[in-house]
Amino acid sequence: MMKAYVLRDIGELRYEEIASPEIKSKEVLVEVRAAGICGSDIPRIYKTGTYSYPLIPGHEFSGTVMEIGAEADHRWKGKRVGVFPLIPCMTCEPCKKGHYELCRKYSYLGSRVDGGFAEYVAVPEQNLIELPDNVSFEAAAMLEPMAVAVHAIRSMQPKVGETVAVCGLGTIGILLTMFLKDMGVNSIMVIGNKDFQQDMLRKHGVLGEYYCDNRTADIHSWIMDKTAGRGVDVFFECVGKNETVCKTIQCAAPGGRVQLVGNPASDISFEKDTYWKILRNQLTIRGSWNSSFSHKTDDDWHYVLERLERHEIFPEEYITQRILFDELEKGLRIMRDKTEEYVKVMVVRP
Repeated sequence: MMKAYVLRDIGELRYEEIASPEIKSKEVLVEVRAAGICGSDIPRIYKTGTYSYPLIPGHEFSGTVMEIGAEADHRWKGKRVGVFPLIPCMTCEPCKKGHYELCRKYSYLGSRVDGGFAEYVAVPEQNLIELPDNVSFEAAAMLEPMAVAVHAIRSMQPKVGETVAVCGLGTIGILLTMFLKDMGVNSIMVIGNKDFQQDMLRKHGVLGEYYCDNRTADIHSWIMDKTAGRGVDVFFECVGKNETVCKTIQCAAPGGRVQLVGNPASDISFEKDTYWKILRNQLTIRGSWNSSFSHKTDDDWHYVLERLERHEIFPEEYITQRILFDELEKGLRIMRDKTEEYVKVMVVRP
């Protein structure tokens, strides 16, 4: 038996004792040691629901392999691991090319099958990545959002010397800024709406003059003032609202690139003037979702893990709340009700 948070219906999350997962032949049983709460977990639990019930949410987690399926590699036993949450079908055209993040028939830990808000999770062997000894479980539980940020950056490939803007300073936007700095991109302007976000970004040398508080300033006017009316070369939109998507396009320089990263909070529609901006400035607009995990050293997950191992990035700085496993609902309420400032709320098991 194990303890788990079971979503029985929208808004009906129960902390229960249930049977531990029975692993299939190519799965392993992971004991969860740390689990991050993603912003997408909040509507999934309280508003929109999920694909089926009952279901255990949670897709950002790490832990230790405790049991091995009959056809899985027994060398995984006892290994400390991170977990790629998307389970590819392996048969569709993108999967055959190794682009598993584009799988047409994927499953997903924490939204389509049971995930990490539990003591134990059944995980396909192919979704494991072994952790170096000097990478903590907490840092490994942030591999997924960090890889998402890296995937967006690699899609746009900003060059040193180009002007870059990031709009939306939730977890992904802040991690994206961290990686841009790590890659040597120094001309970065950021747009947020909370004082503590500015304090966080000072750690990476983003000074106040390059921070736009869109509660009091117009994004377009601010960007144009900072760029002498030219606009920015690369713009990352990490909000997903119609207003900010359109502002992003308006702020792009001629020949600029816009990367849409934020999950849509509503329908997105363009006025004619915005559409003309795309045409006449010959903008490149791309979207990104999830991250690449191909078991090759150049995929997004290995890119992040290598930097963690070398102590070149420090994601633990952005864990603003650490909550014990049996208090997980407290963390969910912090994010749902916004009773405290937060970047990453992390659930930990000693």
